[in-house]
Amino acid sequence: MTKKEQRQSLLLQMISAQGMLPIRTLASRLAVSEMTVRRDLAELELGHPSDGEEGGYSLLQELEKANAQKEQIGRAAAALIEPRDVIAIDTGSTTAKILSHIPTNYDLTVLCYNANVLFALRNRPGIRLLMCGGVYHPNTEMLESAEGVSFIRRIRVNKAFLSAAGIHQTLGVTCANPYEVAVKEAVLQSSSQKILVADSGKFGQVRSSHFCDLSQLDTIVTDTQLSPQWQADLVEAGVSLRLA
Repeated sequence: MTKKEQRQSLLLQMISAQGMLPIRTLASRLAVSEMTVRRDLAELELGHPSDGEEGGYSLLQELEKANAQKEQIGRAAAALIEPRDVIAIDTGSTTAKILSHIPTNYDLTVLCYNANVLFALRNRPGIRLLMCGGVYHPNTEMLESAEGVSFIRRIRVNKAFLSAAGIHQTLGVTCANPYEVAVKEAVLQSSSQKILVADSGKFGQVRSSHFCDLSQLDTIVTDTQLSPQWQADLVEAGVSLRLA
């Protein structure tokens, strides 16, 4: 690994663990110029177009943005966690908001396949991490591989907190990247309670990669801006709705 690659890896670790820090702080910690940090951030945000990732999305860039709705959703989702649960936390900027609200006095096992989840929880007392490896996708922070999917299928989870890029009444629940599908499907198969965590702006949207239907979900945690029609549709579909 070159010095540049080492520096960018450290940069990702710091941002994943602590959120987006001031450029001056990052430059000081890495012992480089602010211009170098800006250049590194610009390169990292490009991701790998060959992976088929849509829209230039960057999870780390999304986490930098203040979003009160997603914060409230994350807090409401974390309130569903109970002592001694085995949980899975999916990739996404809304599921990431769960991490800081996980109670500190619970004994938990957390299945994760995202670098940002690993770095946020790795030093938390009482948390046992089950980490899947594989190809690292910078735009979502996800690690995925056939071996990782097999690992997930051997685990049993009480509560899976899933993300989505689109939620549609007839076309189901979708994500933006094809590589996410096998991982999400494995988590769904291995979990007792399937909890979708998404802001109201995702409802009515359709993205390219389908991974489940609404009928496969037990609970959806979203914000109070969800339309009455959608609320009625979810009740009709047998999905428990929690508005934050």
